[in-house]
Amino acid sequence: LTFLFFISSLCGCAQPEKPRELVRPPVAQWPAVKPAITWVKSINKFESEKKNIWGKIAGAISGQKKAIDGLVKPVSVTVGRDGSMAIADPANGMVHFYGAEEQRYLRITATRKGEELAFPVGVAFDKDLRLFVSDSFTAQVHIFDRNGRYILSIKETTDGRLKRPTALACNAPGDKLYVADTAWHKIHIFDMEGRFISSFGGRGTAEGRFNFPTYIFCDQKGLLYVTDAMNFRVQIFNADGKFVARFGHHGDGSGDFAMPKGIAVDESGVIYMVDSLFDNVQLFNREGRLLLTVGQRGTDMGEFWLPSGCFIDQKHYLYVCDTYNRRIQVFKIEGGALQ
Repeated sequence: LTFLFFISSLCGCAQPEKPRELVRPPVAQWPAVKPAITWVKSINKFESEKKNIWGKIAGAISGQKKAIDGLVKPVSVTVGRDGSMAIADPANGMVHFYGAEEQRYLRITATRKGEELAFPVGVAFDKDLRLFVSDSFTAQVHIFDRNGRYILSIKETTDGRLKRPTALACNAPGDKLYVADTAWHKIHIFDMEGRFISSFGGRGTAEGRFNFPTYIFCDQKGLLYVTDAMNFRVQIFNADGKFVARFGHHGDGSGDFAMPKGIAVDESGVIYMVDSLFDNVQLFNREGRLLLTVGQRGTDMGEFWLPSGCFIDQKHYLYVCDTYNRRIQVFKIEGGALQ
């Protein structure tokens, strides 16, 4: 998509007033009176990314893939139970991996020697902090241990090869991996060793059918939430893929969807939907009633530019991939405020 942005200004003839100093509030909160969401910080680079000149020369000599420092276009983020973080950055050809226990940052750029990641778009941790990464270009899902070492790859279901795996999610009990296969319009279910269990979906508009599913999320109760992107709706399923509910439609008003992407659910059941064209996060209850809207187009705290993926961790923090601002924005969910 190509977007053209026009900025116009009006100049009056009155005598201009003396400029006043604008003081930015110390925090950004939504709503302002009784906060439900509070802005915490932005992440655009990890400290250990700062390389010295000798490291750069060594990389050039060895022929390693050249990477740009910091986040380039983050599209999905996940946080493990210990605070470890992984960010899929396909424009940089890597996954940014931060191990909280070791306080160590790694760039995951390959599965094994000579096999580079082509277009990593989905990331998920299981309960044992193994990391799952989808590469939509090579149509594989790779598994890494908690130290970032490659274990194995998932390539096929009983119906054939994966076609365009994108979003990933692991359920709370830790026995199922869900893979959104956008080009097949399906959700695949695997066990944690990569063995295929079942698939559900197929292209269509009926309940349980999809039109390019893109992002998914598992809540603590085991329900699976799917962004059914080109049907402009959210669909909810049980752990085995049985249809439970749906809501949403295309439009340009509050509570409508223009380009729905990332989805996450907090412990009280509030659903957080990122809309890339609206440059915001919309919050809904299970029935699809709009509760709150967070953000607008911009570069300041709490503002977005074509955001995509999101995630809610066990400590009630919301992480949003502010893709074209090249950062992850982190928000604190204030308990009970939305109720």
